[in-house]
Amino acid sequence: MNSRHPGIATVAQLDDFDEVIDTRSPSEYAQDHVPGAINCPVLDDEERARVGTLYTRASPFDARKLGAALVSRNIARHIETRFASHGRQWRPLVYCWRGGKRSAAMAHVLREIGWKAAQLEGGYKTYRREVITQLETLPGRFDYLVVCGATGSAKSRLLERLAERGAQVLDLERLARHRGSVLGTLPDDPQPPQRLFDSVLWNTLRRFDASAPVFVEAESRKIGQLQLPSALLARMREGRCIVAQAPVAERVRFLIAEYRHFLEDPKGLKAKLECLTSLYGREVLKRWLALVDQCAWDELVADLLLNHYDPAYRRSTLRNYPDIAGARVLTLDRLSPDAIDVAVDDLMADLSHEAAHATAGS
Repeated sequence: MNSRHPGIATVAQLDDFDEVIDTRSPSEYAQDHVPGAINCPVLDDEERARVGTLYTRASPFDARKLGAALVSRNIARHIETRFASHGRQWRPLVYCWRGGKRSAAMAHVLREIGWKAAQLEGGYKTYRREVITQLETLPGRFDYLVVCGATGSAKSRLLERLAERGAQVLDLERLARHRGSVLGTLPDDPQPPQRLFDSVLWNTLRRFDASAPVFVEAESRKIGQLQLPSALLARMREGRCIVAQAPVAERVRFLIAEYRHFLEDPKGLKAKLECLTSLYGREVLKRWLALVDQCAWDELVADLLLNHYDPAYRRSTLRNYPDIAGARVLTLDRLSPDAIDVAVDDLMADLSHEAAHATAGS
């Protein structure tokens, strides 16, 4: 903690605490919060609105009285429930919007009990500025191995297996909760707000070891509605490429299994396909919609790959990833779990051999 102000801590000290407590309202917390923080509001959304309205329309003094009563009751409730099991050595870090009265009130009470509570200096606003600043420089610390491949070549599965084997993996589509295409939305799993995506991305990057490579899937500037930091995108495009290749028929089979929720919602699928009208015209769209009506899923997916996804992939990858021409190729005749495991094992062995050879030659 700050030596001059022992009850104050900085963003750099987040990991020094047993728990991080966000005292803001639930709606503020939902928009963004320190990764891993729990929400223990001292004023909920309705209470905050009541106090604010009283302050501006009637009496600041009466508003402070009401606010104090509500804050006191809420802090007491959290102590009796969320914090009841904590022992004497518990060290929480508390924050609010600007490191002001909400977090100060809770931190004061916790310290009076005997817990080693601290406030985050500057609150959420300072934390947010730090995240933005670090996302301009943090991506540049790492070397990236960029997994490329046409739609349906199981790139996400490859990243999952790499992570299971201890590799450093930046799974941007998982963080963004989107598969990165016009059909990339996930059922019952909306994308996070941009600020929250920035936070989880920052939190992932800051835990990586700069001496080891980071595997990441090739992406464009946006994943769904979320924007990637320009510094990260630029660094990824300088990375070494690994290309996953699989037969079209196998990709069709894999995609039908992966996107089964669309097959169960033909109306929703049609709405998504209609977004492509401006690119391909009414006749092409009419053909795709007819295939949906016929439940001709193999034919529809193959048509979409041939006429939309594969050309778009080639244009984007050739334009944005200069290393693609000399990339290592992973050929997968099947996209079964066993085949993906074998491909990942072979890739890890080759990279380990390369690293050993480079070390011996240095």
